[in-house]
Amino acid sequence: MTAGRLAVVVKGWPRLSETFIAQELVALEGAGLDFDIWSLRHPTDRKTHPLHDRLKAQVRYLPEYLRDEPKRVARAIGAAADLPGFDAAAAAFADDLGRDDTPNRRRRWGQACVMAHELPQDVAGLYAHFLHTPSSVARYAAILRGMPWSFSAHAKDIWTSPDWELREKLSARHHGAAFGATCTAFGAAHLQGLADTPARVDLVYHGLDLSRFPAPPERTLRAADAPFQMMSVGRLVEKKGFDNLIDALALLPASLDWHWTHIGGGALDAQMRARADAHGVSDRITWRGACDQPEVIAAMRAADLFVLPSRIAADGDRDGLPNVLMEAASQKLPILSTPVSAIPEFIDNGTHGVLSDDAPDRLAAAMTDLATAPARAARMAEAAHARLTSEFLMQPGIAHLKRRLTQMLAQGG
Repeated sequence: MTAGRLAVVVKGWPRLSETFIAQELVALEGAGLDFDIWSLRHPTDRKTHPLHDRLKAQVRYLPEYLRDEPKRVARAIGAAADLPGFDAAAAAFADDLGRDDTPNRRRRWGQACVMAHELPQDVAGLYAHFLHTPSSVARYAAILRGMPWSFSAHAKDIWTSPDWELREKLSARHHGAAFGATCTAFGAAHLQGLADTPARVDLVYHGLDLSRFPAPPERTLRAADAPFQMMSVGRLVEKKGFDNLIDALALLPASLDWHWTHIGGGALDAQMRARADAHGVSDRITWRGACDQPEVIAAMRAADLFVLPSRIAADGDRDGLPNVLMEAASQKLPILSTPVSAIPEFIDNGTHGVLSDDAPDRLAAAMTDLATAPARAARMAEAAHARLTSEFLMQPGIAHLKRRLTQMLAQGG
């Protein structure tokens, strides 16, 4: 029997900061998986990556706020009572609402009703990217329609979701996911400890599709006293640690001729620029804002050091294994980061890059050391590229996901 089609739930589409999702979906489509995308939000980025243009799947947008499309929502909620899983779905929603009575929770129920009402009949299963709100919508919609669902978990969704919710999304008794994937061993161990069976959660590294990237440039060894070009890519949010990095830049020795380029937007943009002004280093910083991937790679090829000072935010949010580290490695760009979350799964300190404490004085010392030891930095960049190409390519993870998703669809068909 031919398996039915898949519906993929995402928080927003397209998003510049989520190239790992675009890479995966383009690869799954190329591997023969047939799906539509159901997005909880409309796009806000002014640019897209070339990857987004390659995806052929139809994109459907659910009501971002229920008040925006009252007739569509009313029709769906009215029709939900006739769906086979309405009683079970309503009970699951009521249980969740009793512990989390928020507009966000009520919105997820409304979006799930719309999705369940509008899903084509040939859809046999759902797959959500992120274990928080997209998985809530997928879970309610799957229960309503009587079909299996699955998820891919990443970082914030793991570390800022309450344990009770994670446990129920990972439990068959509570209409949990048929399976889940997550992109770090650190995150997988945490979720497996909450699941009714550890087998419900798979470790699947995103990896990198090197066919999308140019071969690394022929880098000539930089003289220790030459200008030192540093760069970072990441949203200006607390967990990225750019406040500490700006403080560290202000501590660099006067003898070092440095420049730092930042790529990315974010809620703390004005604060970070003001911080740089206060330290008197703004004339050595270029704020490029959001860039597409070709622009990011071009910047990496021209830089001497990639810096990502990740940390754990006050609310528990943290990075997983940022794809930008692998992208930097693809261009043999030396890396300075921190030993947060799953970053050490790719970078062994002193072998594939430097993992520093995120205190400004320690970051400053690490940048200075790498600037004055270009041969050591180049050796680590070569080692990171070798590790990327031997252990962190995309294809094994895509083959695993396709197999798991195909099995789920056969179960739901």
